[in-house]
Amino acid sequence: MQNAEFRIQNPKRRWFPVRTVFGCLLLTACCLLLSAATIKLYLKDGSYQLAREYKVEDDRVKYYSAERAEWEEIPLALVDISKTESEIKRREEAVHEETAAQAAEEKAEREAQKEVERVPVEQGVFLVEGDALKPIKAAEAKIVNNNRRTVLKIMSPLPIVTGKQWLELDGAHSSNITTNARPEFYIRLAQDERFGIVHMSEHKGNRVVEKLTIIPVTKDVVEEPELVETFRRQVADGLFKIWPEKDLPPGEYGVVEYTEGKVNVQTWDFAYRPAR
Repeated sequence: MQNAEFRIQNPKRRWFPVRTVFGCLLLTACCLLLSAATIKLYLKDGSYQLAREYKVEDDRVKYYSAERAEWEEIPLALVDISKTESEIKRREEAVHEETAAQAAEEKAEREAQKEVERVPVEQGVFLVEGDALKPIKAAEAKIVNNNRRTVLKIMSPLPIVTGKQWLELDGAHSSNITTNARPEFYIRLAQDERFGIVHMSEHKGNRVVEKLTIIPVTKDVVEEPELVETFRRQVADGLFKIWPEKDLPPGEYGVVEYTEGKVNVQTWDFAYRPAR
C-alpha cells in the first residue's frame, strides 16, 4: 500500500512508582542543598566572598564565610547587594522550574501508564467509547474477481491471478457503529507492521477494502486502498493509538494492518453514522 502517512515514533518511557519517590527525594535534596549552598557575596570591585548566608545590619554586612567557617563583616558600601540578590533569585527560580518540570513529567508518565493498563493485552483493535473500550473483531476478507470468490487467510499472502480484483468484506454495512466523526482506536500489533484506516467503497453489495490490479507476466500487484489521513501515537511497545486527522464522511471504514507489497491485509471494520 502507498500511504501519505506519518508515524510518531516516540514511545513513552515505562513508569515505576519508585521513580516518583526518587524524584521527590531528589527535589527535596536540591531544595535543602540550595538553602545551605555557597552563595557569592558580590563586591563592587568585581570580586566576591563565598558565604553560607549573610545579613545587612545598618551600614555593615555580616556573612558566614564558607572558606573560614566563621562570621565576618564588611562595610555595606563595598557590597553589591543588588547583584548578590539577583544571583540568589536566579538560582531559586531555576530550582522552582526544575520542580515544576519534574512534577509535570511524573504526571504525564502516570497518565501514560494508566492508558497502557486500560488496553487489553491481546492483539487487536479497540474502539474508544468515552471511558470504555470496545473490542472490534477481525473481519474475514475475500479476494473477488468476475469469476470466483476466494477466502483470504488473515495475514497470509494468497496467490492471485492476473487482472482486476477486489479485496472485500461480506455485506454492505458493518455492525460496529460509531457516531464520533473522529473515532479513536487502539491497535496492538503482534509484530512490526504498517497500519491505517481505509474508507471502503461498495461492490455488488459488499464492502471493498482495496482494489487490486495484477500486472501480466511480472504478476506484480498494484494495491489501491482509499486511505484516510490519520494521526498516530505510540503508547507502548507494539501499542498505538490512531484517529483521523479530519471528520469522517458518513460511510464504511476499517482499521487495517498490512505488509507493503503483499496482499495480506487484516481488517477491523466499522461504520460512521452521525447521531440524529
